[in-house]
Amino acid sequence: MTEPAIRFDDGAAYESFMGVWSRLAGDAFLDWLSPGRGERWLDVGCGNGAFSTLLADRLQPSALHGIDPSEAQIRFARERTLACPAEFRMGDAMALPYAEAQFDQSVMALVIFFVPEPAVGVAEMVRVTRPGGTVSAYAWDLPGGGFPYAMLQDALRAQGRSPVMPPQAAVAALDALQAVWTGAGLQDVATTVITVQRIFRDFEDFWQIALLGPSLAPALAKMAPADVAAMREFVRTHLSEERDGRIVCTARAHAIKGRVA
Repeated sequence: MTEPAIRFDDGAAYESFMGVWSRLAGDAFLDWLSPGRGERWLDVGCGNGAFSTLLADRLQPSALHGIDPSEAQIRFARERTLACPAEFRMGDAMALPYAEAQFDQSVMALVIFFVPEPAVGVAEMVRVTRPGGTVSAYAWDLPGGGFPYAMLQDALRAQGRSPVMPPQAAVAALDALQAVWTGAGLQDVATTVITVQRIFRDFEDFWQIALLGPSLAPALAKMAPADVAAMREFVRTHLSEERDGRIVCTARAHAIKGRVA
């Protein structure tokens, strides 16, 4: 797989930056998906294992496999203590190293916009999922501003800078997801919108966690101190702050599922 411009190579940093968000959205996603317990799962683009851990805790899969191109993320995932046996390995979402019809459920959690050719990745998920099984995904609504840290992207744009985006951000739109799923021959395709909130202790807590992302800190390092200060102030004034100083952030994801014929 061609490496995306945004890379997550630090499992611990990812856990604070995105892992919490992943589980918040993942819980709502699994409520909607309503899968059975004890099934065989494949987590494509598993990252540091945040969603895989949620699967293990909630559903006790009979088999759980995770695949990701990042060695550091896979290493972090392997160090987790899961509620069921799991196998994590490096690999390519567009060339899955699994046999046909090996899984009951194949899922991409917050990753489809990183796949260079999303349709190829979904076709691979269909190939390795049994007839009657489910291929599903959820992805931040990047085109509609649903990314948890969209305010940072807005702050960069306010300074005339272009934020780094995943290579296939447009695929996260609901109509684009539907086109990919139906194009892959999946049946009974359904979608939903997931909205979640995360609370930060205060603005500094939000800012320091935001700095753990793969694009903000490098962008700030190239900016003049006055521009960094202006960006902080832009973000602070556009966030929702409670009376006690806590910051409440809202994010929106699009979810989709379809049945293998």
